[in-house]
Order: sequence, then structure tokens, then C-alpha cells
Amino acid sequence: MASADRQEAFGPATSAIGGPGAVEPTDATAVVTAAGEIIGWTPGVEELLGYAPEEVVGRSGAFLLAGSEDRARTARILQRCRTGPGWSGVTTARRRDGRTIEVAVQVSAAFRLAGQECFLVSGRERRPEWTIGQSVLDGFLTRSPIGMAVMSPDLRYVWLNDTLERFGGVPREQRMGCRLSEVVPGLQAEAIEAIMRQVLDTRVPVVDYEYQGWSWADPHRRHAYSTSFFPLVDAQGVITGVCYMVTDVTDRWNAQQRLALMNDAGAGIGSTLDVMRTAQELADVTVPRFADFVVVDLLESVLGGEPTAPAALGDEPSRSTPRMRRAGMRSIHEGCPEAVVQIAEPVDFTTPRYDASHMFHGEAVFIPTLDPLDEAWATEQPERAANIRRFGLHTLISVPLRARETVLGVATFMRSENLASFERDDLLLAQELVARASVCIDNARRYSREHATALALQRSLLPRTLAGSPVLEVASAYLPADAKDGVGGDWFDVLPLSGARIALVVGDVVGHGITAAAAMGRLRTAVHTLADMDLPPAELLAHLDDLVLRLIDDEPEDEPTRTAVLGATCLYAVYDPVTRHCELARAGHPPPVLVGPDGTVSFPDLPFGPPLGLGGLPFEAADLEVPEGSTIGLYTDGLVATSGQDVDAGMARLGHDLARTGLDLRELCDAAVGRLLPGPQPDDVALLLARPHPLPPEQVVTWDVPADPAAVAATRSLAARHLDGWGLGELVMTTELIVSELVTNAIRHATGPVRLRLLRQPLLIVEVSDAGSTSPRLRHPRTTDEGGRGLFLVAQLARRWGTRYTDNGKIIWAEQDLPAGAPTTDALSPGPLPARHPMSDGEPAAAAAL
Repeated sequence: MASADRQEAFGPATSAIGGPGAVEPTDATAVVTAAGEIIGWTPGVEELLGYAPEEVVGRSGAFLLAGSEDRARTARILQRCRTGPGWSGVTTARRRDGRTIEVAVQVSAAFRLAGQECFLVSGRERRPEWTIGQSVLDGFLTRSPIGMAVMSPDLRYVWLNDTLERFGGVPREQRMGCRLSEVVPGLQAEAIEAIMRQVLDTRVPVVDYEYQGWSWADPHRRHAYSTSFFPLVDAQGVITGVCYMVTDVTDRWNAQQRLALMNDAGAGIGSTLDVMRTAQELADVTVPRFADFVVVDLLESVLGGEPTAPAALGDEPSRSTPRMRRAGMRSIHEGCPEAVVQIAEPVDFTTPRYDASHMFHGEAVFIPTLDPLDEAWATEQPERAANIRRFGLHTLISVPLRARETVLGVATFMRSENLASFERDDLLLAQELVARASVCIDNARRYSREHATALALQRSLLPRTLAGSPVLEVASAYLPADAKDGVGGDWFDVLPLSGARIALVVGDVVGHGITAAAAMGRLRTAVHTLADMDLPPAELLAHLDDLVLRLIDDEPEDEPTRTAVLGATCLYAVYDPVTRHCELARAGHPPPVLVGPDGTVSFPDLPFGPPLGLGGLPFEAADLEVPEGSTIGLYTDGLVATSGQDVDAGMARLGHDLARTGLDLRELCDAAVGRLLPGPQPDDVALLLARPHPLPPEQVVTWDVPADPAAVAATRSLAARHLDGWGLGELVMTTELIVSELVTNAIRHATGPVRLRLLRQPLLIVEVSDAGSTSPRLRHPRTTDEGGRGLFLVAQLARRWGTRYTDNGKIIWAEQDLPAGAPTTDALSPGPLPARHPMSDGEPAAAAAL
């Protein structure tokens, strides 16, 4: 369009004149010159009258009128539209098939297009039921909710109706002759103009294109529009312009966005069972789509896993702020500069004019317009009021977090750069989001509490300190399972046994959580009891298996404890520092790892025993010699059966890590676990390392005692002489009594060879062995009884005493504490006596004479 022509088009343009109902892109719309020539023909007209564009474009439109009087009337109408606001009415038109129809027509005021005086003619077939007639048609352009405009080929405004003028808030006179990007730059003008160029190039209409933008008519609210575009073509097929129709669909758009936000919140909130992380997810999912600044504050009791009921503040709640901490926050500004309190810090914030009772008993706080100069804000929250002014926070919603009658905290939403104030629909959305997040936070709180309880229970059941000794250096590591899987039932123990022996135990029950921890505690207690009976490893596991079978029989089939103990595994080993041998038996457990003094690694091929609770299958033990300087490792499968790794490969890596030199046992244990498990693991992990230090020969002495009561006196004398050599003269009297009673009982009541052994450790141990299988019984004689006080005296003199059975009979033992100031084992010398002394026939008599 030439410049002069464009300026001529800037004259008065009419408003849209009404049509019945909403105008769609398919409505009959044509562009007609002052001479009556049709230069634009839309698909709507073709559908209404049946003529294709090539049949009518370039021709006079007179042939479409049904009668000659309509042609004269048309001339008057055109003259009126040149000087007035336009015209609307009803006329009779002839269709291509010869049928005549009544058409409700509206004609715009004259405008210039491509150098010609033109009129925009729109119409619809007048239906018989349209009884309101003319009054309906009058609203087609002036009262229609559809905005309409005609753009020139270079995309400048030629004509628009009143509705479009209202949508944009830009007066008509400022639009005419200008491009959309020059008039409303914030309305995605470049994208819309690109679509109009596409329509001009392809001649294909674009229907229902949706977008968002600001309007000068309503600058504080973001609007959504749906626009349709179609081309205008003249008789020669040349594009003469483009027409578009636009509808405000803000309400529909907002409803869709709220639904999308709720869907995303359902997927994004509660992805973990961590309270702090869940609170942060609520903030993350709502910024910037719903708010510009969000904080989530939780009660300290919730972070600690404890619930807070609404009645916690009593019938008359205190107005003081409850103890809360910042659990999550998010802002459109990096670093959340609006925040006064950072993550994990204490929070004392409640909305002014709303005390703590509102969080426990009230509804959400809704402030559409936030006034930072409000006296309540300036008085109660001066620092926050300053930040409100600084960042332009202008609207607020604060919603208490509650779930299952439990008060959790409060979430606060604010806007700054989003100029639209919160509305009632936004309040409902915030409450729905917070309600969903509250359930997830409460689930995480309940899980955290149960996990902490299970972990505390398990740690209370595990040994606080390992009972190491001079003959066995020990170190251990225990790691609970990753939080999402819960605490398991791994355990380990180091148990002192009679005769300076040490028992090493490691076990694992099925499952996780409190049930697994409780089942582990029951099995560990049973192992303690059976170990006190000095049972051999294979026999101990057989008794433990019987116990598990009884537990299973006593529990209902759906009881979790039944599942936890069924299939539990255990490895039990007993190390003897005198013989330097270790006897081991296992019930479904991985074999131990043995690292020799020279660094060689092996996994002893122990007889395989079934997991506990299967019943009917035997357990067998193996005996290994453990050289001094070796390292024994007992572990649970969680250490070697990590995700994506074969068990054999995990065992090989464990052996390689334990073969490292230059580390003490504690460092070696920590380093091995750290290398094998650099991150969270799905199962509990227990590792128990032991490094034996055999008892030196000078700390052990053994005598074979003849089966003769006369040998008791000589035996006492030999024991006394050896105690003097060890520097334990203070224990001679009590030791002589213990030796006398135990040896006498063995000679009188047992069979086979009798042997006395003394072991010096931090304890003095007296052992008398024989071939009998009858266990002595402690009696409590009456004052008139002449005998039966032997074991009673032993029990009174010894620290503890007991009996253990061997393949060749039994051993009765008693322990005594060493006196203060006794020489250390390093100060002992082998002495003149050999480690084992066969007693001669003449020795008892000589000893008796002493």
C-alpha cells in the first residue's frame, strides 16, 4: 500500500456491528470495493453461498443479490458507510444452487486497501428461530467477544473492531498504519507476525493459536489469547491482506496451567522419604509457575520425627511463635535474597495479626495486596518489611501444613515480578499443593522416626565395645542401609570363652526395619547364651537352628518376625591362642577371608550349612591353623554383593583390600569398607577383623596328674611354685584350694587321664581335664553335712567357673583376677620348668613331705 493510500485509510473506522452469537474464523466475510467488485472471499462465504473464490473474486457482487431492489438498496448502504459508522441489516442472497436465503449482513465503514476504497462485509444465514433479528446483528462488531482486524500485506493495521481495541488497551488511532510489534511489543508480536507471514505465503489459515501476553487494558494480570488467521485474496489471486480474530481465553488457560502444576506437583513432591528434601520440593515446584518467592518452615518437633497435635497448645494456645526451622525455600532471584532466615536456621516468623494459634487451628492467610508500610509489619517484622519494599513483594498466601491431625509447619507464597495479585482460585490451588506436600512430609517424618527407632534399636543391640584381649586384636565396622531401604539385621560379636579362647560371630537376618532389628536381637541373645555353655561351633549352630524353628512355629504365618528369622545366616568361629587353631562353622553365611603373614589371601572352603530355620540338615565345622600375624575377616553379604557386582568379584576385592600392608587393624577395617562402599548401599554392612597373637609358651604350663589321691598334694605344690615364678604369690593360697578341689573331684569321680593346666593372661586360669562326661554339680550343704563343699568353695574363690566338653571328655575351669601390681607378661621368663611336666611316682610323696 502506498504511503498516501495508507494515510487515507486512517479515517474513522466503525466498531464491529453485531452478529448472533460468537463469530468464528469460518463466518462469511468478504472485502468489496466501492464499485461493488469482490476482492476478498473467505471459506465462510463459500460455505454460505456455494461459490468458490475463483468464481467470484474480481466480479461485481450484484449477481449475488436476489432482486433489483436489493441492488439499489446496496448503493444506498455503500454511500452511508462512506460517511457513517457502517450498516447492519438483513438482505436476500442467491446461492450457487439457485436457492435464495436471508442473510444477516454487517458492513464496516469505508477504508482503503491497496489503493482502493473498500468495505468489510460479514454475514450469516438468518435462521428462522432468530426472532430478535436486528438487535442481535447490531452486536456483531460492537458487542462481540471476538476481536477482529484486517492487516495489509506488510502487516500494518487497516481495520479493527472495538473488541480488539479493548483487548489490547491501545486506541484505534494509535494502531492504524502501524505494525503489531510497534503497538504491543510485549504480546509476542514477533511470533504472531511470523504466523501472519506464514498465512500470506501459504494461503493456509491458522486456527486457535494460543499465547500469553500483557495488555495495557489490564497491566497487572497476564492474559491468554486464542487467535485464528486467514488470508484475503483478490480476483487475480493476489494476497491483499490477512484477517485475524482473537478471543481472550485467560480463564481456560489458567485452569489448564493449574491442572498441569498439580500434575507436576504429584510427580515432583515426595520423591524421597526425607523431610527436608520434601519441603524443598514443594518450593521448587511452585517457583516461578505459581509464586516468585516461597518458604517452607517446619516445626522442630517434626524435623525430629515427633508429631505435634492441634491440642499441643491447649484450649487457649499461647500467642508465642512455635519453634520452627527453615526447611525449604526458592526464589526467582539466585540465592533467595528476599529471605531473612536460611535453610536449617531457626524461624520466628508468623504473619502479622496472626498468632501461633492460627497455624494450629486457623485457615490460610490470604493477603491480595501486601502493604510493606503496614504498621503491623513494621512493628512485628521490621527486617522482613524492609525486604518486602526492596524486592517489591506485593501479595501473600500463607498455608499451614497439616496431615492426619498433625501440625507440621507453614508454607508462605509471595509474588514480586509477577504483577498479578493472588486471587481466590490461587488460594485454592495453594491449599491443594500444601495438602499434598503435607501428606508427603508426614510420610517422610513417620519413616524417619521409624528408621531412627530401628537404627537406635539395632545400635543398642550391637556391642558398644569389642571384647578384645592380648591374644586377639579386633576391629569392626558397621554401616546401616541406605535410608530408602531401612535398617537391616546384620550383627557381629566378640565373646570371651573359657581357656583364653575367643569366639567371633557375624550374622544377618532377612529384611529391614524394626522387625529385622528385633529379630537380630533375639538371635544375638541366643548366641550369647549358647556361647556361655562352651558349645563347639557346629553344635551351637544346631541349637540356634532349633531355636529359630521354635520361633517360627510360635509366630503366625503373616507375622513379619517369622520372615525375618527364617533364612537368617550366621558364621561362628572359636580361636584358641594356645593351639593357634580356629574352629569354624557356618549357616548359609559367606566364608571368612584369611590373609596370611606374607599377604596371601584365601577363603577357606568351610562345610556349607543351610540358613537357619530350614531344619533337618546338619552343620559341620572345620579346623584351621592361624599363623601369628594373620588376619581373619568375617563379613556380611552387603559388603561384597553390591549393586551391579558379582559376589565373587566383591570377595576378591575384599581380599585385595585386606592384604594391604602398613596399616593397623582399625585403619585397615575403615579403608576396606570405604573402598568397597564409596556411597550409600541397599543393605546393612558388617565387617569384623581379628588378628591373633598366640599365647607365649611361658604363659602356659600343663601337668599330667596320676589317678592317685596322694598326687593332689604334689600338684598343689607344683602350682604354688609356678605361681611364685610368675610373680603371683598373692594367689598361691586360693589357687592351691581351687587346684586341690578340682583335681580331687577328677580323681574320685572321673575316668581316664587327669591333666592340670595354668594359663596366665590378664586372668589366672586353672583348668582340670579328664575323660569323664559327667558334669559336676554345685551343692549347697547344710551346716551338719561333712562334705559337698568343694565346688561351693571354688565358686566363692574364683571370679567365675564352669565346664566345657571336648571330644575326649570335659574340662572344669576357674578364673581369678590378677592382683594389682602383678608383673606384665613381657617380664616373664620361661623358667626352669618345661611347658608340660609329667609327674613322677616319687614326686607326690616328696610334695606331701613338704
